[in-house]
Amino acid sequence: MFRTRCCYCILCSLLGLLLAWLMLATPQAARAQAPKGPVSFINDVAPILKENCYACHDSKKKKGKLEMTSYENLRKGGTKDDPVTPGKSKESLLIGVVTSTGAEGQLPHMPPKDVGDPLSKEQIGLIAKWIDEGAKLDAGVDPKTELIRELRIRFKPPQPPAAYKFPVNINALAFTPDNKKLVVGGYHELTVWDVAGGKLEKRLWTRSERAYAMAFLPDGNLAVAGGRPGQEGDVRIYNINAPGKDQGGVQFLDGVNDKNVLIRHLLESDDSVLALAVSPDGKKLASGGCDRLVRVWDLAGGQLEHAIENHADWVFAVTFAADNIHLVTGSRDKTAKVWDLKAKESVLTFPDHQNGVYGVGIASDGKTGWSCGEDNQVRQWQATDEKKQIGKQIRAMTGHGKAIFKVVQNNDPKNPILATCSADNTVRIWDPVKGAALKTLSGHSDWVFAVALSPDGQLVAGGSYNGEVRVWKTGDGSLVKDFNASPGYTPKATAAKK
Repeated sequence: MFRTRCCYCILCSLLGLLLAWLMLATPQAARAQAPKGPVSFINDVAPILKENCYACHDSKKKKGKLEMTSYENLRKGGTKDDPVTPGKSKESLLIGVVTSTGAEGQLPHMPPKDVGDPLSKEQIGLIAKWIDEGAKLDAGVDPKTELIRELRIRFKPPQPPAAYKFPVNINALAFTPDNKKLVVGGYHELTVWDVAGGKLEKRLWTRSERAYAMAFLPDGNLAVAGGRPGQEGDVRIYNINAPGKDQGGVQFLDGVNDKNVLIRHLLESDDSVLALAVSPDGKKLASGGCDRLVRVWDLAGGQLEHAIENHADWVFAVTFAADNIHLVTGSRDKTAKVWDLKAKESVLTFPDHQNGVYGVGIASDGKTGWSCGEDNQVRQWQATDEKKQIGKQIRAMTGHGKAIFKVVQNNDPKNPILATCSADNTVRIWDPVKGAALKTLSGHSDWVFAVALSPDGQLVAGGSYNGEVRVWKTGDGSLVKDFNASPGYTPKATAAKK
């Protein structure tokens, strides 16, 4: 799988799959080899169908009226009869379409070239062996069971590598409440680093392959949104200060099985959760993700208060206003929205980006909002109904040369600042009142996907595709520390130019 530069949303999913392949260092063909015993539909065949067929044959698209989300639906067939002829793989339509060249007069090739790569010989052989063995469903599995959910139940998260052979791309990071540590998202783990020394202190194993957003709660615990692209998403709360096992001076915490580490599991969804925010009063938690839903929980009891579905596409960003009532969201549907949680309705839609909106913010007085995204600009707009100008753009803050992935803000009304990160390999600090760029922080050698401000507003950190973390002072822009947040990774030395 190659690296694509088309857009953030596609890149996230591709990178997640790429990293899983690289970290496990197990070729796809080897994973698809037929087992010594009988082939299991749920363990061996279903994962191939999910990865290669669901793009066209899920419960929504049903191309050719064929749905493959359960064993029962697969065997029903679509416009054609059952695509499986038990005991006769060579007579089965399913084998016919995956082996077809797509030439005139032949069956169409599946999956289509514009959707995905052809199945490997090993994958085709595995499906054929299952059919020749009778195309049976595993004992104890209901034919109506949704395969995604059944596979999710059976999924066992891999342990992170002791030492990374390749750098891990960073999608989220957060300063600890004391401003001294930085939590960084990795591959099935969170890592905790000392800011001043750039030293690795903790590794916390997670079920999620990726952490896309983090937020510390008033009690010091860490809420994390993430998942496995196209397979599952979650919101979990961890106690990163729980005791762990010391190995070479690094504390290892089990966030999968240890209830002292995994404090609460708030959400399980069918795809990644991409955004997270805590209300200023610390009483509510909001999330957004690939299922287009914006959810809001009451943290005291963990109850879900709102599940809002108004965006037409993935929700990339959420943030609360200072009044704890209004919520700002940004989406791949090219809009930013403001929600009144008390009235349970949208009060503003800002459409001027005309492209995906990846980050949002709102001033402490609630009068103006900010949004950024694929159009390379931070746009400031009227968030209240003063002079009937609600939703009108105030200014476009330019400077970044490529897509802006996130915008974060401090909570000091006397000295407000914004920080953004971009595909132009920089972090920028802005004066949100004047709309002026204060500093451009360089040094990253790749796309900067994540940015965080320390609680005291004195530090800003950026995390990039190639695992680089850089921390600067917001006051003068001086570099505090830089390190690669891929434990054990040793960058290959580049040959000196002649």
